[in-house]
Amino acid sequence: MKPVLLIDFGSTYTKLTAVDLDAPALLGTAAAYTTVETDINDGLTLGLQRLEEVTGKLDYAGRYACSSAAGGLRMMACGLVPELTGEAARMASLGAGAKVIGLYAYQLTDEDLEEIRAAAPDIFLLVGGTDGGNTANILHNARQLASIAPDFPIIVAGNRTAAAGCAKALAGYEVYVCENVMPKFGVVNIAPTQRKIREIFLQRIVQAKGLQAAAQQMDGEMMPTPAAVLRSLELLSQGWEEEPGIGELVAVDVGGATTDIYSMADGMPETMNTVYKGLPEPFAKRTVEGDIGMRYSIRGIVEEAGAKKLAQLSGLTVERVEQLVDEFSANPDTVPEPGSDGAALDKALASMAVRIGVRRHAGTMEETYTMMGKTFVQEGKNLTQIKNIVVTGGSLIHSEETDDIAGYALYSPEDPGSLRPREARVLVDRRYILAAMGLLSVTQPQAALQIMKKELK
Repeated sequence: MKPVLLIDFGSTYTKLTAVDLDAPALLGTAAAYTTVETDINDGLTLGLQRLEEVTGKLDYAGRYACSSAAGGLRMMACGLVPELTGEAARMASLGAGAKVIGLYAYQLTDEDLEEIRAAAPDIFLLVGGTDGGNTANILHNARQLASIAPDFPIIVAGNRTAAAGCAKALAGYEVYVCENVMPKFGVVNIAPTQRKIREIFLQRIVQAKGLQAAAQQMDGEMMPTPAAVLRSLELLSQGWEEEPGIGELVAVDVGGATTDIYSMADGMPETMNTVYKGLPEPFAKRTVEGDIGMRYSIRGIVEEAGAKKLAQLSGLTVERVEQLVDEFSANPDTVPEPGSDGAALDKALASMAVRIGVRRHAGTMEETYTMMGKTFVQEGKNLTQIKNIVVTGGSLIHSEETDDIAGYALYSPEDPGSLRPREARVLVDRRYILAAMGLLSVTQPQAALQIMKKELK
């Protein structure tokens, strides 16, 4: 047996997974509260003790970790045009495993600078202009950022003509220059920026989050948890060498504060009479709905879905729904008893979180008429033909009605323009292994793929 330990330092729980590379197979999983307020290693030690109760004493051949502790990797970005360079900056940030807490366009104002200063992001991404295009905007924004004496790293990934000028304006501060995220109109080049984001995470963020001692115990580089999940899902979809993947997929992770959606699909138009609008999206796409969550962001679900809809789904009165929402918001660690009003509302909340998150993630289709007749305009990804939905998060994996909740990711006649999957099977990550398999895939992709295909059911 060749055991390996995989650790996910989450915002709430530290999750541990032990695998045997020789089989390959899952040996066991365990979790403990993430003690980020004191020493993160305290929670790790307790988690290891609990894991040992399952697996017995193991001599690990390797230890690997990812982290979203203390809020994860918080980024802000600024582009020239929201729909173009601004969107490319958002893609780069989310694909690197970051949480985008602010996105600006055009010239930064004094009010914007106050928001940035108050937010104190882990990294700021400054982009704008295609190569050879507008330089005035990104240079203005570099000077504006310098005026607040930033104590956070700044990545410049805009018009290469202005790159040296931006670096000069930010001289004396931590600044990195990368290739333009959009060198030509409609061409996205986000991989170099994503690599730099992950480098900074390792060099600076791990230390800032109090993970330095834990990182030193690991054999590989620590990465942001969402980046690990994205990596595992891409592997699950596409396969590795002779080991086939399961094909295109959508994944949904409903948490207490956010709902993360992933898609592994080309998503381009399927018919000749469909015109694509906007930037082409990456095969491996991630979005984060920061206002949609089961506890900390519960009011975002209520505001979007409506208390009446939640009452209809749960079988409760509107008044009872509002009362429980207040209770859940005030006590985010509440776990309702099976069969209770709270459990009924939780199912309704999770269902709406799934619907809202996937609807925002998926593309849209609009019908229009031209001189050539009826034409369709697609914006974003077409996910209608996807046959696999992977779900995780406590509200789904601990429910006896997981398939019903996951079904809200599918197409609905109520929203005919949404390009969500038409029909798909549901695969459940009941043991929270997606991040662990993303870590394992760095060195053992075939083993990680084989384990996922066994465990996700």
